[in-house]
Amino acid sequence: MKIVFLDSKTIGDDIDLSEYDKLGEVVKYDFSTTEEAAERTRDADVIVLNKVEVNEKSIGQAKNLKLVCVTATGTNNLDKEYLVKRGIEWRNVAGYSTETVAQHTFALLFYLLEKLRYYDDYVKSEKYVGDTSFTHFSNVFHQISGMTWGIVGLGNIGRRVADIAKAFGCHVVYYSTSGRNSQPGYERVDFDTLLATSDIVSVHAPLTDDTLGLMDKAAFEKMKKSAIFLNLGRGPIVNEADLAQALMDGELAAAGLDVLAQEPMSEDNPLRAIKDSNKLIITPHIAWASVEARTNLMHIIYSQIEDFFAN
Repeated sequence: MKIVFLDSKTIGDDIDLSEYDKLGEVVKYDFSTTEEAAERTRDADVIVLNKVEVNEKSIGQAKNLKLVCVTATGTNNLDKEYLVKRGIEWRNVAGYSTETVAQHTFALLFYLLEKLRYYDDYVKSEKYVGDTSFTHFSNVFHQISGMTWGIVGLGNIGRRVADIAKAFGCHVVYYSTSGRNSQPGYERVDFDTLLATSDIVSVHAPLTDDTLGLMDKAAFEKMKKSAIFLNLGRGPIVNEADLAQALMDGELAAAGLDVLAQEPMSEDNPLRAIKDSNKLIITPHIAWASVEARTNLMHIIYSQIEDFFAN
């Protein structure tokens, strides 16, 4: 068996992949373009990838290919009709990063809510040295106990965030982006109600026709001016120009993002204009990427390949 990793750098150099050698010949490429993938998959039985597009152009010459493994939950990069036509199976992985994405959600929230950038700068600028008071009230913050937290997309990650938010004393409501998802124990509301009543809004939904551009100018205008917005779902769910304008106009207190419409960030992204870290924090799609989550991910992929060829 020949296993080809088409973009192994997206997993990270610190993750041990040596167990894959037990399955057969393993070839790893840091990154692959569509054209490079066409050549590199020619004699592969299995390909492992994250972002590479899988279609007739990239695997049309892969005569031995039997299995495509995506090191992610999303599979928008797969031409599934073509794979069915070729009799090639595919696997993705869900649930491997629930804990770490939930953790990062709260990291972004507390950075913004507790004005941590401001207070860190205050101390490191030496203003606290010899100050007249032991504390400093110039940039107040509030506790989240008693706040309403609105969750867009109550899947595995959204439910975990809801559980933790409840532990902090939040009232949690959620909006089903498909309109079909009802979760016992959680209060489902319509989109406008969620926006108007929530002090914190976090997105944990997949990118679908229902969520594309969901968070736009009209949505931000319905939110409280004191609200914090967090996106840990998919970048195109947010109209970034509208978000930038809402932040600059004071329609929102702050926003924390781990995903963008184009990744890596494009030069013309309107959010680049906002340099105030008390208003905006962007992390480079790292919420999923704790060492534990990536290790778990690759163990799951290994088991998928092993099980596929055992049957």
